[in-house]
Amino acid sequence: MIDHYRSLFERHQWLENGLCWIIVQPLNEEITVDDLLRRLNGGRDPEHRIMEYPTEEAFTEDRPVLFVFQGQGSWGFLEFSYGIAPSDLVLTELSKEARVWMTTWHFKGGETLLYAAGGRIRARMRDFLFPEHTIQQGDPGILTGFRAMLDSFDLEDYRGKRSAPFAFMEAATGMRLESEWLDVEEAPVVILDNPDA
Repeated sequence: MIDHYRSLFERHQWLENGLCWIIVQPLNEEITVDDLLRRLNGGRDPEHRIMEYPTEEAFTEDRPVLFVFQGQGSWGFLEFSYGIAPSDLVLTELSKEARVWMTTWHFKGGETLLYAAGGRIRARMRDFLFPEHTIQQGDPGILTGFRAMLDSFDLEDYRGKRSAPFAFMEAATGMRLESEWLDVEEAPVVILDNPDA
């Protein structure tokens, strides 16, 4: 799995500057993707748009632009331009009757892995790229496997360390981000307009 994401970041190096990858596993079959998008957008319906070249056009927006992907029993939401992560309030709302995994970073760093379920954040690890700066909150047992994964990399293997949360989240959910999903034109995107999201 690590090799898959190393290749993805090699092919799409711009993602290493900023992204937010969220996987949601609804525990109630009646929860739809539209319900999840409303939660992500602070209770309002977000804007749906077709972008001719989304990976280029998203940078002209000052709001989060998402690709939405469907997995087996899960949904993936990729904010692929600035690494704009939803607020804790939005993430806890998103995790009601659902399990939520999120990893994010931006051009100033901020590498984070988070797990929420049952309407609360259960575990979070911040600044995981540099072991001496890492801050862990919540139940440490939830992220034990992730920490072991990080410890297996050389100190300066930043691409490997950025691949680790994707591999860890895939192992937990079965949801994989595929490189070819990012090679799209005339693609549907969702634009969030909630300033608190």
